Amino acid sequence: MRTGVITQKIGMTRLFLADGTHVPVTVLKLDGCAVVATRTVEKDGYTAVQLGSGFAKAKNTAKATRGQFAKAELEPRRKVAEFRVDAGNLLEVGDQLQADHFVAGQKVDVTGVTIGRGFTGAMKRWNFRGLEASHGVSISHRSLGGTGGRQDPGKTFKNKKMHGHYGVDNITTQNLEVAKVDIERGLIMVRGAVPGSKGGWVMVRDAVKKPHKDLPMPASVKKRNASAAAPAATEEKSEG
Repeated sequence: MRTGVITQKIGMTRLFLADGTHVPVTVLKLDGCAVVATRTVEKDGYTAVQLGSGFAKAKNTAKATRGQFAKAELEPRRKVAEFRVDAGNLLEVGDQLQADHFVAGQKVDVTGVTIGRGFTGAMKRWNFRGLEASHGVSISHRSLGGTGGRQDPGKTFKNKKMHGHYGVDNITTQNLEVAKVDIERGLIMVRGAVPGSKGGWVMVRDAVKKPHKDLPMPASVKKRNASAAAPAATEEKSEG
């Protein structure tokens, strides 16, 4: 089991295929998604990686949280989440995940917070048909109708579908297909709709029900010191 990633929903667009047909896709952006901390069996009793994404100002970050990022030698992040992984897929603190962590054609599970719609009626919230438009129905065409019985059962059962708060729920949509990845811009384009509003945080994981065979293991990452090591290697080569 590999780690997932924290992405930010940019919006929807479409991709044109070679035969001219178009595919609706949701664009998800990786914004500095890096490993902040790790969890091990010896210390914590389980294995996981804690990721942070989206850069935040130090003055807007809690003091305790600033200390955690200082320990990891990373700039504070806006969103932090933890992903369970196998022991063999643990990453190092400071590793930054890339868009090609997922491949085109792969199935993924995405988790996001749905758009809030406030207090809504039963027709919008639960797709009730409403009452008749005539035949004696007066000023209650969009009401939900009876909610209990008369003397039997004499009460309204718990969890009855009624009007109330709609949205702002943590929803996971399974088996969405990755249509394309853009490594340069850190974009993951997922075919279809993804729960959440524009700018919302979306967790993307490998699909549980439809695993993909050829994936970068343990992950596609950019090492913290990769940029510093490259010039050094070039200098040594030129001297030789």
